[in-house]
Amino acid sequence: MTRVLLAEDDASISEPLARALRREGYEVEVREDGPTALEAGMQGGVDLVVLDLGLPGMDGLEVARRLRAEGHSVPILILTARADEVDTVVGLDAGADDYVTKPFRLAELLARVRALLRRGAAEPQQPPATHGVRIDVESHRAWMGDEELQLTAKE
Repeated sequence: MTRVLLAEDDASISEPLARALRREGYEVEVREDGPTALEAGMQGGVDLVVLDLGLPGMDGLEVARRLRAEGHSVPILILTARADEVDTVVGLDAGADDYVTKPFRLAELLARVRALLRRGAAEPQQPPATHGVRIDVESHRAWMGDEELQLTAKE
C-alpha cells in the first residue's frame, strides 16, 4: 500500500485531508511537528510527504532540506498559506516537488498527489555520489560528508 506522510499541525486541515487520502487508498501517517515529521521521513518506507511549512519545532523547509541532504528522493508536496512567489521559489529550491497554497481545492490536491506518485514510481534514483561527495542535481546542491558545499551558478 502506498504510504503518505502528512505533516500538518492544524487538525482542521490534517484530519479531513487524512480521511480523503485514506479514501483514495493510501496509508496515511500524520505528524504534527517538524522533528517527528523528519524522523518519520528519515525512517524510509514513505512514498510521498505532504508538508506544511509552519510546523512547530522545525519548519517544513528545514524538514525538506534535511531529507534531501540525507539523500531521500521521496516526492515532497508543500502545503502552506504562504502564497508569495518568493515563498514558492524557496520551497521548491529547498527540495519540494510541488507547492500548493491554502485554502486548496481537495480534488486538485489529490490529483497532484497522484501525479507526484506516478513520477516518483517512474524515477527511483539515488543522488550521484563519489569520494564522499553527494550531489542533488534537481536542487543544484552538493555535500561533502555532512557539510554543504557552496557552488557557483555555473557549477
